[in-house]
Amino acid sequence: MKDEYNRNSMTTVAVIYCRVSSTKQRIEGSGLESQEQRCRAYAIEKGYTVEAVFPDDVSGGGDFMQRPGMVALLSYLDAQRGKPYVVIFDDLKRFARDTEFHLKLRREFVKCGATIECLNFRIEDTPEGKFIETVIAAQGELEREQNRRQVVQKMKARVESGFWVFRAPVGYRYVSAPSGGGKVLVPDVVLGPIVQAALEGYATGHFASQAEVQRFLERNPHFPKDKKDGTLRPMTVTRLLKKPVYAGYVEADGWGVSVRKGHHEGLISFETHQQIQDRLEGRKRRPAARADFNEDFPLRGFVACDCCGNAMTAAWSKGKYRHYAYYRCETRGCEAKSKSVPRAKMEAGLAEILQGLQPAKGLFELAKAMLRDAWSMRLSFAHQEKEALQKQLHDVAGQIEGLLDRIVEASNSSVVHAYEARIDKLERQKIVLQERLDKTIPPKGRLEDCIELALGFLANPWNLYQNGDHAMRQTVLRLAFAEPLRYSQNGVYGTREFSFPFKFLGGFSGLKSEMVLQERIELSTSPLPRECSTTELLQRR
Repeated sequence: MKDEYNRNSMTTVAVIYCRVSSTKQRIEGSGLESQEQRCRAYAIEKGYTVEAVFPDDVSGGGDFMQRPGMVALLSYLDAQRGKPYVVIFDDLKRFARDTEFHLKLRREFVKCGATIECLNFRIEDTPEGKFIETVIAAQGELEREQNRRQVVQKMKARVESGFWVFRAPVGYRYVSAPSGGGKVLVPDVVLGPIVQAALEGYATGHFASQAEVQRFLERNPHFPKDKKDGTLRPMTVTRLLKKPVYAGYVEADGWGVSVRKGHHEGLISFETHQQIQDRLEGRKRRPAARADFNEDFPLRGFVACDCCGNAMTAAWSKGKYRHYAYYRCETRGCEAKSKSVPRAKMEAGLAEILQGLQPAKGLFELAKAMLRDAWSMRLSFAHQEKEALQKQLHDVAGQIEGLLDRIVEASNSSVVHAYEARIDKLERQKIVLQERLDKTIPPKGRLEDCIELALGFLANPWNLYQNGDHAMRQTVLRLAFAEPLRYSQNGVYGTREFSFPFKFLGGFSGLKSEMVLQERIELSTSPLPRECSTTELLQRR
């Protein structure tokens, strides 16, 4: 005891270590300040000079090397090895809440030649003192593990009840529940529509690959970026596409909680979520994003070379005074390889084709009437489809019940795992069927909305293409043409294969063609029945 007293009386330089378990405790509480104040008062009482203070606001899970403040403290002592220091901390639990790391940390301080002093515990270098210190360290580890278990149990129970308990995903934010039962997710006003457009675009094929989804999100200034250069990691897009939380459902595979309906509003339907998963599973290899992507060449990838049939690429070429935009074919062995086509020339030809896709007025009115008739027919089919879906839903529920009975009787773990995987798949199928059943009968007023959107595209696709962004232009091309266009080096587009709506509306204003009377072709004495023209059909309506 005398030697220890002499050593402490000679040690006049001290450093303080303070720690709270989270950043929230540091911001909202005063734990760090109160610990530092108590340690400084202790140093004054002992006659120590405080040279530095090292705070921490992370737990580290018991590992002191995961705490930036502790790492900085050890580096500080190591840099001034040989100078005696006293490390002061408030409580033994602030030192380390893990028995193994507690002993390792003690050895690290011994290597640095520093001693430690605790306000709430007297550290003695005796067998009895080491034993008591180890017991208290083990007690701290027990409390930490028990607290972790309680937190996990509470979070798991909340997920099982349909609440999301993790960090709010992009597109959502947390608000206090109206009933006072914690916090719930609500769609973010700004980011919600952006994420919804990305998810639905990939599910419907509007975005042909994850790379296009990534570019769409990178172009939006409001979407948070991963990298300092304003880009996203490909894994960020993949994780966003896989999360069922965006469909209004929650799950926690690590805790054995299967997918279930959540208490928050989904940005997309669960059926759309399943379409996304099917696309992800069907495409093992994700196309990489083009480094030279820009909106200057909307026809790149859609227009094919007429000689070889491969998609043409595009780029800017540097001239003597300025840059020039060209499309070209880069297929090895092609006769037209590297023969440049001015962008203005190729896109002017496309503009002429799209401007000609305007149905004659008579055909347009007839199409509107036919759309209404088709809607009425579809409504009658919807009632039949509803009955079929109810039967499928009943069959799926029966299969799930049968598999649950088999699990009870099974003793092989691999068989049980196979049954559980099958049940999970059926549960997802059941959710999709229920959503389809709820949406089978369209609400009143839906007809006018659908007709307005469809006729707006059919009436003037060129207007949408000309005034839309890059994504809209790609959509117009995919909807207007059944196959990619082929362009020859003489500056002419090959035979165009239009999509079905434009095939049906065969009379285009630009082509000045229209249906004619049967009697203009057949003789008046022909035994064939006389058919009416489009104009007469409209008059009879």
